[in-house]
Amino acid sequence: MKRKKNAMPMIEPMAGPVTGGMVIYRRLLGYLRPYRGLFLIGVLGMALFALTDAAFALFIKYFIRDAFMHPNPRALWAVPCGLLVLFVMRGSGDYLGTYYPGRVGRHVIKSLRSDLFAKYLLLPTAYYDRESAALMLSRMTYNVEQVAEATTNSVKTLITDALTLIALLVWMFVLSWEFTLLVLVAAPLISWLMRVINRRFRRYSARIQASMGDVTRVAKESIEGQRVIKVFTAEAAQRQRFDAVNEHNRRSNDKLINAKAISSPVVQMVAAFGLAAVMAVAIREVLRQQIAVDGFLSYIAAMLMLMGPLRRLVNVSGQVQQAVAAASSIFDVLDRPSEPQGGDHPLARARGDLAFRDVSFTYTGTDEPVLREMNFSVTAGQTLAIVGRSGSGKSTMVSLVPRFYDATQGSVMLDGVDTREYALHDLRRQIAYVSQDVLLFDDTIRNNIAFGLGDVPAERIEAAARAAHVMEFASELPQGLDTPVGDRGGLLSGGQRQRVAIARAILKNAPVLILDEATSALDSESERHIQDALAELVHGRTTLVIAHRLSTVEQADCILVIESGRIVESGTHAQLLAREGVYAQLYRLQFDA
Repeated sequence: MKRKKNAMPMIEPMAGPVTGGMVIYRRLLGYLRPYRGLFLIGVLGMALFALTDAAFALFIKYFIRDAFMHPNPRALWAVPCGLLVLFVMRGSGDYLGTYYPGRVGRHVIKSLRSDLFAKYLLLPTAYYDRESAALMLSRMTYNVEQVAEATTNSVKTLITDALTLIALLVWMFVLSWEFTLLVLVAAPLISWLMRVINRRFRRYSARIQASMGDVTRVAKESIEGQRVIKVFTAEAAQRQRFDAVNEHNRRSNDKLINAKAISSPVVQMVAAFGLAAVMAVAIREVLRQQIAVDGFLSYIAAMLMLMGPLRRLVNVSGQVQQAVAAASSIFDVLDRPSEPQGGDHPLARARGDLAFRDVSFTYTGTDEPVLREMNFSVTAGQTLAIVGRSGSGKSTMVSLVPRFYDATQGSVMLDGVDTREYALHDLRRQIAYVSQDVLLFDDTIRNNIAFGLGDVPAERIEAAARAAHVMEFASELPQGLDTPVGDRGGLLSGGQRQRVAIARAILKNAPVLILDEATSALDSESERHIQDALAELVHGRTTLVIAHRLSTVEQADCILVIESGRIVESGTHAQLLAREGVYAQLYRLQFDA
């Protein structure tokens, strides 16, 4: 039985980050470590850029003094040259501080995406049952790009403007430490405001990222289900669904924008009170001729130049909190346990003896068992058919063999050894699987047949294609087996996709074969050809066949009848018909139909 995913109208944001903000940020900065050389070049550029602001305040002092207070003929050439030098330094620093951190940022994005994708491949099947595919994709695209802000633009702003503030404050202390202490009276209040603002930014950012998952989910469902939408004339309903999640995303972004818009003026207003107090005192001292005009103008220039870096630091705080919220969602996945990789019992090629010993299984988060105390065995080379009504537990049962799930109780045995004692990779090499939901990758027919098998000789691929009757339609295509199949195999018919999937299983040549409604999408003539191919394929292999059409399993060595997760009957086709039980009833219903 396939587990049905819960239909959720809205993906809720996480209750909170997996760890504290600074811990997350330090972990994120750990991705910079392999590129610290490049990043240090950028930091040097940022420092150079920051020093030019303080140098400009210094430049004003000497410009006023040499040009107006105590005219100096050298000012005629020194002032223009000094100005050019300042802007050359500023431009060079700006380039180094932008280019090199930008390069490092893209490396970080690549590494994060690579780690996240690798983790997705290792997560257990139960995770995919619970998680929205759209949210997973949004995390890899939108959330990871949000992290780029913390590793490029945000870091550049933090370092450049922090250094600028320090340089300006140092110069202001040199000019007048009394006035500078007066300016810094506002610092504790600004620090408190920044903490409050950061909490709001973090909260709103987490909501935005969750709402982006909703937008991606509804769009993905609508794009993939466009035929169903059209035939049920559900365009208006889907438009309403999309508009609802889109509006929720807009409102979340609006709150963040509002927080950003308020934060900068509030912080600047607090700083302005300190600056106004200094200017009032300083002007009085100038009028009393206690302060030189050149020093006063230089101090005022430095003080006013503080406002720009301060405003940018407030604004970048929002970007950093967005990045931390995004990184929190990414690290939450990276820290999840991978599916158990099994033991170290050696397994080169299995014989194929399968057995279930008192196997029960319950899905995580549910109380009702799906499988109950299942006991049966299959000798190597035999074909076991599994039949029953929809929802009886057939697909879940065969999913325990490749360990998509592990039995809650009991053991699944292969060649007399619990499958959990084999390395997971070795176990799955013994199994070929063809499900009722055929998935082909956006590649050629040839590469889909050879999927996961590395370099396979062309003659082997073609032999598998002939055995599965793929060549019957591939030979009529302009590029033959090298014809692209499109997204999810959309350029092929359902029957053609199923034949490619069967060719893939034939080519793998595994000792255990699982066929989950493997011929369900084939017409009668194609099914006859495939059944002939499968009769040759199953020879010498242990085969588990799930089928709703009982006519396809009449030749099986043994048939299990499943009801509500229990084995209620077992035997050959003839034996089960003679018992006049559940199997006979199902068979007569299909025959009458």
